[in-house]
Formats: sequence, C-alpha cells, structure tokens
Amino acid sequence: MCGITGVMYFDDQQPEQPLLQSMTDCIVHRGPDDFGFWSDRRIGLGFRRLSIIDLAEGHQPLCNEDETVWIAFNGEIYNYKYLRNMLIDRGHQFKTHSDTEVIVHLYEEFGEECVRQLRGMFGFVIWDRKRERLFGARDHFGIKPFYYFRDGRQFLFGSEIKSILAAGVERSIDSESLLNYMTFQYVPEPNTMFRGIKKLPPGHYVTVSRDGDMDIRRYWDPMLEPEERPFAEYVEQIREALKDSVIHHMQSDVERGCFLSSGIDSTAIAAHMRRIEPIRTFSVGFDGPNNETVISRETAKALDTEHYEKIITQEDYFATLPRAVWHQDEPVADPSAIALYHVAELARRHVTVVLSGEGADELFGGYRIYNEPLSLAPIERLPHSLKRLLHAVARLLPEGMYGRGYLLRGTTPLEERFLGNAKIFSEDMKAEVVRMDREMLRTYRNPVQVAKTFYDKTGHLDPVSRMQYIDMNLWLPGDILMKADKMTMAHSLELRVPFLDVELYEVARRIPAKYRIAEGTTKYIFRKAMEGIIPDAILHRPKLGFPVPMRDWLKGAAGDRVLEEIAAGGIEDYIRIEAMQAMLKKHRDGQGDYSRRLWTIYMFALWHATYMEDMSEKAYARAL
Repeated sequence: MCGITGVMYFDDQQPEQPLLQSMTDCIVHRGPDDFGFWSDRRIGLGFRRLSIIDLAEGHQPLCNEDETVWIAFNGEIYNYKYLRNMLIDRGHQFKTHSDTEVIVHLYEEFGEECVRQLRGMFGFVIWDRKRERLFGARDHFGIKPFYYFRDGRQFLFGSEIKSILAAGVERSIDSESLLNYMTFQYVPEPNTMFRGIKKLPPGHYVTVSRDGDMDIRRYWDPMLEPEERPFAEYVEQIREALKDSVIHHMQSDVERGCFLSSGIDSTAIAAHMRRIEPIRTFSVGFDGPNNETVISRETAKALDTEHYEKIITQEDYFATLPRAVWHQDEPVADPSAIALYHVAELARRHVTVVLSGEGADELFGGYRIYNEPLSLAPIERLPHSLKRLLHAVARLLPEGMYGRGYLLRGTTPLEERFLGNAKIFSEDMKAEVVRMDREMLRTYRNPVQVAKTFYDKTGHLDPVSRMQYIDMNLWLPGDILMKADKMTMAHSLELRVPFLDVELYEVARRIPAKYRIAEGTTKYIFRKAMEGIIPDAILHRPKLGFPVPMRDWLKGAAGDRVLEEIAAGGIEDYIRIEAMQAMLKKHRDGQGDYSRRLWTIYMFALWHATYMEDMSEKAYARAL
C-alpha cells in the first residue's frame, strides 16, 4: 500500500525533483517505509511506500527490462502470482517478486486491457515511453483513490488531493460540488470540492496523449444480473467465494489483523481468518446503550482472537477532528469516519494490514432502506392521479407528523426519493441555508440528475437491485471507501476489503432480490450462508454501524462548539450562519433531529478553514 503522484507536461519540459519531492512529502503517511522519483522528458513520477509484499525488492517507480514502461502503483493485486506465471510462460522476465512488476509486463502484453485481468485494489499510472503516452487506472469498486487535474500545459495526478495542491494548483470551491455535498454528505464522483480537480471513477481508466488529449473509459460495471437458481446453490457459492477471497486478501509479508464490530460482516471475515491462523481483532465504541465493544468482545471470545478495544470519549472524538479533516482531503460528513480513524490508530500499534467488512451491504442488500419497496407497495399501486393528490396533501402536513413521511415517500418515484444512503438537505432546505445565486440553485446538476445517470441503466431491474446499483456507484466509493482509505492511511495502515472482490461479486450480482431481502430481514441469503461459520448470536443482530451519539452531544456543550467553529470557518459567503443558529435551537428544543444537517455544515466549515484558509504548514502541523 502506497501513495503515488506525478505530473505529465504537454511539451518537452522535464519535471524537476523539488516539485516531485513536495508532491510526495505531503503524503508520507501513505508510505513511511520508502520513497522514489523518476523523471524524463514530459513525465515525472513520485512514490511513497508502505512495505507489504516483497519487502526487499518492491522499490518504485519501477520499469521493464529496456526502461520503456514505467509505473507508480498504489494497491494490492491478489492474483499476481497466477499472472506472473502466465507472463513468464509468455517469455517475460522478472527482476522482482512484487505485484507491481506484474502490471508492467501485463501492460506490455495487453495494453490498456491489462486492467481486466487484475483482481485487487489499485490506483496506478504507467508511462509508455515509446508512445509518450500516460495510462492510469482505478480499481473496479474504487477502493483506492485516483485524483487528477488537467489544464492546457499539464496533467497532475495523485493518491491524494494534497499532492496536486502542492504542485501549485489554485484552490477554489466548486459550487455544484458544495450543493451536492449538502445532500449526499460527500461529493459524488467524478467531482471534488475543489474546482478543476477530479476523481477518476471506479472501474475506469484514462489515457493522456503527448499533446494532452485525454480519454476516459469504463472497463467494468457492477451491474446486477439476477438469475433464477436454487437457493442452496447460491448459499454454497457464497461460502466458497468468500473463503477464497479471504485467503487471497491475507497475502502479505507483515502482521495482519481484522476490524471487528457488532455485525455479521466483519465477524464473517474474522471467522474465516481465524480458521487459517491466530489473529488480532480491533474494536471501538462509545459509552451508552449501543456500545459496540460489549458485543465485539463477546464475538472475539467466541472466535478465540487476540482482541483490543477502545472507548472513544466525546473529548477524544472532537480532539481528532483537525487531523481527520486534513487527511480526508475533502469533506465527508459521516460521523463514523472519526470512529474509523480511532480504530485504525488502535490497530496500527499491533499490525500493518487489516481486513474489514466494507461492501457486504451493497453486494447482498444489507441496508434497512432496501426493505422500503416492499413497505411502500400498497401506496405505489394506487392510480397516478390519486398519488399526486396524496403527495400534495402530505406536503401540507406538519413536519414530523405521523404518516407524513410514509405518504411523501410512497408518492415519490424511486428515482427521486432514493439517492443513496444519505439525503441530508432537500432542495428546499438548501434554498434556506446557502448564500448562492438563485439561478445556480435552479440550474445546477442536482442530486436527482446525478442519480439519473445510473437509474437510466437499470430500468429492467427490480427496485431493490436498482437501489443497490445506485449505492455501488455513489455511496460506496463516495463515502464508505473514501473514509476507509483516508482514515486508515492516516496511520500508515493498509485496509483490505474481501467482500469487494470481483470473483465474489460475480456470485452476488446474480442473486435474485427475493433471496437478498426476505422474511423481514436484510442480507437474508448471506446470513444463511454464514450459518455454522459465525456465532448464532451475531447472525440476526440488526445493523448498527458506528452509532456515534451525535444527537445527544449537540444538545450539550458540543453544540456550542460546533456553532462557534461554523461561524469561524470562513464560510459565510456560502452558508447563512443565522440558519445554523436557528437549526441548533430547534434541535435543542426537541423540534426535530437536526444533528446530521449541523454536522454536514460543520465538516464543511472545518474543511474550509483547513484547505481554504490556512492550508500548508499550519494544517500539516496539526495533522502530525
């Protein structure tokens, strides 16, 4: 696991090492073990290494025998041994045993089609010296990040936005990204909060010619294709595919462990790992009735793991925010990201690699909201004219009134009501909160339009499958995987996600919705597949995630702190501070739960203070 960065010029200029040095210095946390640079006419590559596989020979940037193909690679390729043997049989000669060199020779053999053969997580750039062409790619699900900036003279890229900013790119806010962030609680791909800086979407590759012509193409699509097969057949396939994925994800030359929460996903991973070797597990929680460490401790005992845990206090949580916000690059208003920061810090004291359960909910239908199509079926069957009338009536009812939400959602088309697992601010709410040109609010590419890109491809699928496809293209890379990468890399910890394996997904994508959502529960078939593998007490436990007690915290002194730092964040040109004050008052007066909306603006304010007000030495020093 590493960090990559670099620049391609569209003239014959050769990047200088001081530039590459500054671009890599700010991501030292991604790779404290080693670093490297290589430059030539038009191209410069920078690299920071966290040594995991082939500790002695994995130095980068790395090239082929005649130095015509150079690579900077971040990630892990789990089928690299198979690919290496295949390439040796085809006459390729290797000088290392690293998975990085496999990609070099795979590119020599197959060109950009090489990505279709990779099983793993990756963000990499290859410089084709003969063609003077850059080729970059991001893994299927977006586990590893890939940011870029292109103008008339250069193409900048990196594992983190910090590297691109270090190259002198002007920092300014993309207004459309801010408006979408307020709904999604993250900026949906391919945009970022920075104007001009983009994310290469998951399952895509990019080529840049010597003249700067850029072409981005999708090489893989997580489209569900349900097939009617016997239930027992799918159960067996899930068992075998997950077992195989965990085995492949355990490849490393360093100590490894597993995050362990109260749920089925991480427990399934830990149970499979424990069948192979003794393992260490790590958990965090908060004081209160939903303290996950109580359950995870019992699970660890049942699995016989060496277990470590930590209770996060309110003081711990808020003290972490400056460093976490700096590491995130752009705001992510998911309160659980900070809990993830703490569990990663705990784990890094003992191991260098952890496996975790991200992705299981998207693959197997694990979110409670996936039950919604079934609960709304009675109202959705009504005539269109009657639904329009009920919708109008529901809008007139007081907010919070029993039945209002059900009527509104039941009379709203799926394409408009479900935009993923978060919908923080509605368009009406934004109009009250933001200081922005009203024409912008009417004409920007809003969240419904963002989701429409994916809904348009799924008209043939059932509602649950359509919702999962939305989450796999928006929520999963934008929130789940973004915070997983940034919060673990903040501590130089490599996180691996066995559920997001292309081989396992080939099984999951064919499972009918009736097997995923059944008998009033989510992930029904996955729970059945895990019977006998994980403790019975965990099999049917409801999903908690990281239950951060934010609602209660904001009713106390933390609410005052949040409001003060929103006011001090320099965002008054974008956000009406008085609207935030009114929101906190309503929250404290019991007029509704405004905690997520307040937190979303708070994270934007902290990010703005860090990246727009004093990015550089001050922010960097706080992060260390």
